[in-house]
Amino acid sequence: MTEPPTALTRLEEQVRRDLEVTAYPRPEWLTPRTHAGEPVLDVLIIGGGQAGLTLAFALKRRAITNTLVLDAAPEGGEGPWTTYAAMHTLRTPKTNTGPDQGLPSLTAEAWYRAAHGDEAWDAMTFIPKEHWQDYLRWFRTVTGPRMRNGVAVTAITGAADVLRVETTEGTRFARRVVLATGLAGNGEWTVPAMIRDALPADRYVHTGAPVDFSRFAGQRVGVLGGGASAFDYAGSALEHGATSVDLFYRRAEVPRVNPFRWMEFYAFGAHFPELPDPDKWRFTVQFQRTNQPPPQQTWYRCTRHDTFAHHTSADWKSVRLDDTGDGAGEIVVATGAGEFRFDAVISGTGPSVDLAVRPELADLAPHVATWADRFTAPAGWEDAGLSTYPYLDRDFAFTQRTPGEAPWIERVHDFTYGARLSMGLNGNMNSGLGAGGRRLADALSRSLFLEDRAGFFASYQAYDVPELVDLGRPGEQSDG
Repeated sequence: MTEPPTALTRLEEQVRRDLEVTAYPRPEWLTPRTHAGEPVLDVLIIGGGQAGLTLAFALKRRAITNTLVLDAAPEGGEGPWTTYAAMHTLRTPKTNTGPDQGLPSLTAEAWYRAAHGDEAWDAMTFIPKEHWQDYLRWFRTVTGPRMRNGVAVTAITGAADVLRVETTEGTRFARRVVLATGLAGNGEWTVPAMIRDALPADRYVHTGAPVDFSRFAGQRVGVLGGGASAFDYAGSALEHGATSVDLFYRRAEVPRVNPFRWMEFYAFGAHFPELPDPDKWRFTVQFQRTNQPPPQQTWYRCTRHDTFAHHTSADWKSVRLDDTGDGAGEIVVATGAGEFRFDAVISGTGPSVDLAVRPELADLAPHVATWADRFTAPAGWEDAGLSTYPYLDRDFAFTQRTPGEAPWIERVHDFTYGARLSMGLNGNMNSGLGAGGRRLADALSRSLFLEDRAGFFASYQAYDVPELVDLGRPGEQSDG
């Protein structure tokens, strides 16, 4: 007996129908290529989280299907949501769109209502992170990207008119490569040297790696940094039995205004890349100065515990270990708010932007122009950290530090957090998935079309499929 359709199966049928009726023009227009006898991908996407899935679908909508998504994580473990993210929910509004690329049946809302019911959607303020990961898994299933998990990229180099990509399962060739590797995709999660040099590795963690929070049970924990992730880790430590948690701001006041909410209008996401460099710089520096506060519910997650305290104007001056000889002594931290003693430390200072530290970008890094190479900040707007960000073209492509030295790097596109100074909201940020995915897919389509224009003209000249097949009158058979 056939099972009656569920709300989710009905939605999936609607997705199939919507894709079918909006699939014009249909022809796949790129001619397959080979290099040294091996097939060449049109686009290889590194990273199968929300950014990589969004782009793969956007390309498919443009009839670019000779693509492959690689992710080092096992299936279902892509991205931060069920690995190292310690928040309970996403921070963006639940009505935010992006991966769907304008198709209503593919939105998170449509999926959530079908999977969990209208009442659950209406009662919810923010989407739980595990449900967002479930949505992304479903999105992958119904959009069908060609994707391989458990495969890491180890090197990218130029090879004639293609890119050579070394992976843990062999060599791939591609005409374009897109980095969709998230927050640390242009660098690595960092721990300040004052912590790293003073403490054994088992006495500190950072907010970019999976953590068993039960390790903090019965411990006094110090958290460096006042961003949303720092609060998430502080709350998780408290919920797992930490004796106390102290969180430290360098700032004199706790940030209360979320600049992302201002940014979430169409033109900012779509047209930021067209801004002159001085405007891009000012917008990004202003964001650095205001920063993103923790959501209200995250603040309460910490402050509901009497053993939580936050400190402003409390930058860390030094860290030392009062070692008892076995590495088990107290951690002593001198701050702008006085001296504190801890059993463990959490670094919430975020990722660096330094291409050279990523093995897969080592060959590319020396040739990539940074903002320091192209722009001098006006007085009062200096920011040394931003100067290391890659200076991207308007299509997310890396640009050459020395023109003509390594033109192959311009075939590599940066759809990571490192793109934010050049591109504004982008693939790493939920708020930028829609605009970023459209812009990058259009740019890749345009560049591939222009590169193949001679072949298209030859094909156009040779096209001889008649549309007028009968030169007679209606009802008569013509010899024409």
